[in-house]
Amino acid sequence: MTRFWWVRHGPTHRKDMIGWTDVAADLSDVDRLTRLAAHLPATAPVISSDLLRCRATAEALIGERRSLGHDPQLREINFGDWEARTPAELAAAEPDLSQKFWSAPGDIALSGGESWNTMAARVNARVRKLCDEFPDQDVIAVAHFGVILSQIQMAAGMSPQAAISFQIDYLSVTRIDHLGDGMWRVYGVNQNP
Repeated sequence: MTRFWWVRHGPTHRKDMIGWTDVAADLSDVDRLTRLAAHLPATAPVISSDLLRCRATAEALIGERRSLGHDPQLREINFGDWEARTPAELAAAEPDLSQKFWSAPGDIALSGGESWNTMAARVNARVRKLCDEFPDQDVIAVAHFGVILSQIQMAAGMSPQAAISFQIDYLSVTRIDHLGDGMWRVYGVNQNP
């Protein structure tokens, strides 16, 4: 069994769409980071998205753990032309597409970006490799809201629409276990140590 400890990066305080927009995380809450690091398995390797907010969060948590590097396959969904625009701006500019993108995510690709299903397939491919590389081990993965939701979706066999209903707080932990033979278990979602 490979046990994935998914950690959402630290807060960015942005209110716009920042999928691939590379912005810093606020990691000033040292007490919270200390509690989070203590909650995570002490010997688990750490991998993260290659975007700054995840890289910095992973580096704040790594301690004596081994780094597996920063992987672009674990990036958030690419919002394309929607990057750095607020949901209100998008709803006003493209009301039909905005409504469809959030109410029926899946194959709807944004101009210059990617669909939910494309992002999920990218992340799933990397997770399968991690399962092969780290059987019967813990792996800490620092990633994004959409990435973590895509793993809940995959593990629970639910629709993208059902998956996006989950709340994933900054610096929270979502534990998903690969039991082998394509079997998964969602062990805990949005835990805040």
